[in-house]
Amino acid sequence: MKVLTRLGATALAVFIYLQQCSAQYINEQYTDPVNKITLSTWRPDPGSNSEGGGATAYAFGLVLPPDALTEDSNEYIGLLRCDIGDAGNPGWCGVSHGQSGQMTQALLLMAWASNGQVYTSFRYASGYNVPGLYTGNATLTQISATVNSTQFELIYRCQDCLAWNQGGNRGSVSTSSGLLTLGRAAAKGNLQNPTCPDKAIPGFHDNGFGQYGAPLEKVPHTSYSAWAALATKTTTANCSGASDPAPTGTEPPAEPTSTAEPVPVCTPAPSKTYDYIVVGAGAGGIPIADKLSEAGKSVLLIEKGPPSTGRWKGTLKPEWLQGTNLTRFDVPGLCNQIWVDSAGIACTDTDQMAGCVLGGGTAVNAGLWWKPHPQDWDYNFPEGWKSRDTVPATNRVFGRIPGTWHPSQDGKLYRQEGFNVLASGLRKSGWKEVIPNEAYNQKNHTFGHSTFMFAKGERSGPLATYLVSAAARKQFTLLTNAAVRRAVRNGSRVTGVELECLANGGLSGTINVAPNTGRVIFAAGTFGSAKLLLRSGIGPTDQLEIVKESTDGPTFIAKEQWINLPVGYNLMDHLNTDLIVTHPDVVFYDFYEAWTTPNEGDKSAYLQNRSGILAQAAPDIGPLMWDELKGSDNIVRTLQWTARVEGSDQYTTSKNAMTLSQYLGRGVVSRGRMTISSGLDTNVAEHPYLHNDVDKQTVIQGIKNLQAALNVIPNISWVLPPLNTTVKSFVNNMIVSPSNRRANHWMGTVKLGKDDGRTGGSAVVDLNTKVYGTDNLFVVDASIFPGMTTGNPSAMIVIASEHAAQRILALNSVPSLPGGKGRGKWRR
Repeated sequence: MKVLTRLGATALAVFIYLQQCSAQYINEQYTDPVNKITLSTWRPDPGSNSEGGGATAYAFGLVLPPDALTEDSNEYIGLLRCDIGDAGNPGWCGVSHGQSGQMTQALLLMAWASNGQVYTSFRYASGYNVPGLYTGNATLTQISATVNSTQFELIYRCQDCLAWNQGGNRGSVSTSSGLLTLGRAAAKGNLQNPTCPDKAIPGFHDNGFGQYGAPLEKVPHTSYSAWAALATKTTTANCSGASDPAPTGTEPPAEPTSTAEPVPVCTPAPSKTYDYIVVGAGAGGIPIADKLSEAGKSVLLIEKGPPSTGRWKGTLKPEWLQGTNLTRFDVPGLCNQIWVDSAGIACTDTDQMAGCVLGGGTAVNAGLWWKPHPQDWDYNFPEGWKSRDTVPATNRVFGRIPGTWHPSQDGKLYRQEGFNVLASGLRKSGWKEVIPNEAYNQKNHTFGHSTFMFAKGERSGPLATYLVSAAARKQFTLLTNAAVRRAVRNGSRVTGVELECLANGGLSGTINVAPNTGRVIFAAGTFGSAKLLLRSGIGPTDQLEIVKESTDGPTFIAKEQWINLPVGYNLMDHLNTDLIVTHPDVVFYDFYEAWTTPNEGDKSAYLQNRSGILAQAAPDIGPLMWDELKGSDNIVRTLQWTARVEGSDQYTTSKNAMTLSQYLGRGVVSRGRMTISSGLDTNVAEHPYLHNDVDKQTVIQGIKNLQAALNVIPNISWVLPPLNTTVKSFVNNMIVSPSNRRANHWMGTVKLGKDDGRTGGSAVVDLNTKVYGTDNLFVVDASIFPGMTTGNPSAMIVIASEHAAQRILALNSVPSLPGGKGRGKWRR
């Protein structure tokens, strides 16, 4: 198994996923001694504990046309100065041109040296997939390239590089704004096919990565045109013996044998009709499919991605699990692997991390499993969805998935040094230790061990409970690796779903629900369900116009049948703010190493008895801490702190480090917006973080509260916030964007409520989760949540699904269409 290849290629796809962005960069003027070109340059400050490391491995320079501050420029002259690494196995460096330095849906440029030449390659990734070749019009021409034994320097002209179009996915940055936010990454080696840029496969970014602001005041220059005329050089590729080319960066997850086929060979969709079609087999879709089939209804559950756990014939696993019925998804200690190896698992049609695999987020996350605080229902949800209404669903869910805070089957807790260090300070400072799911309504200055959705030493959750009971019924059918394009709709009536074949063996055609009585439920997640609604002609007019002009256009529903609802608004996520501490008693366990070469004793304990540290979630999570703060606006906001024994090479190489992640939860006011591109990928067009001053003040005060509680611990040291930096300065100077502040607990794009969005309200679905303006289309997943939860939302989503099932089953039959017909024309 070529692990480094898999790690490296996918790691490039997450190289802008940063922990923090407050580090300093040195900005200075540099004049090339040969061509006399003067550029503004940025490089990490080696004396500031520099973000992402690699302080000597990377420098980027920039000069713009003289009018770039008044008229947006689409080109620049750039400089890259980077380490070569191993000359026989070269490293690389790269820059992201994205609006916030992000990797996804931005033009990426890689550069490296081999055989005395400097090679470059433009890349693009629509989501968390391997960045493939950029197919737009960007052009790089070299002005000069120098290579010595340790570094290379490239000065180049980059045309059509500040606006991009990859198959209809468009983006740009504005030079007239006076500031660019850029991303960087570098690797020491392991770049394959170095003399063939189109087939180059990058290695792991082990030589630094980061994000930085580039003020442009001194960047334009009157000599730009003369300098640009010096760009006349190109390199000669040698592709003899090179392996297969990189993908284009826009492919969906597929079987490895199918990606090279220009036209997929597809299979017709089954012709059977169903009482219910549920699209998306995650925390929302699996439970509701089970409850509907339990009621005797015929149910088709469709999952876009492949099987995950061994029970469902999943196959993705490390070598040491070969010969077992386990996959990477079954073993709690391997859950962190997704951050370095997400190929074929992460969705490729969104700019955020989402699981496109059977089980969705409940198959890939760390399994934290919380009984909701009553106020998570009472504050956020309307009547019919209050805590008193959801008690029966809560009891059913926790009766089936009780969770455990002792996941190892020998009853022991492993590597508790980090927990014990922090707990000692919390106890001394008056914080109360609790068993969280027994004290679920106590979230103010409390702490405890995490509860996980694990059972018998393996991942449990909906995959091991609801899906098992559903699959035992003859009226239930599960399809995996089957992508849905949209609901087939005639006015208010949905008659079925249309599939789209994305790879060899995929399904195409239409699957219908029973005439006059059938229903369709979207449960594809916060981005997936919103996208399906937009492609079904339901959403804001500006977004439907984009879909109309996309490849969907020729068969898109007629404009007079569009339903104008605020799909994509109300976007939420837990704002994540990381702190780092070190303490000599903390002991690090390398869960990443456990993927390739696990400790033999730990491996044996797990395989034979489902015991030991591999039965616990990576990366050694705990304690969990909660705080509540009442703001000047009289809103009580909750904070969950998730500690883990894991530092970050960006800030410290200490093996005694812990990261403390603050999640701003219930009560948060800030909201964002999701949109769709003409390439039919979803984007966070407006992030949902810190648009409200009291939200920010809560983050600041919460950090102060925790610092005060932990500063009583002897020998504790703070890495973040840095010494001599105030908490206020630390928070105010952080870049705020999804690439460095997300928790990936996205919610809210299909808001549930009584205020019909067609008439000026904010809701997309009613109290029965039915889409306003339709007879029989429903949405049941995190997208319907009106407000943010206190903690990790998986359990609350399953409860919402249980509750929605009862409400949907209690509805009257779908009204008959005039003339008794249940089908209508889709195409214009």
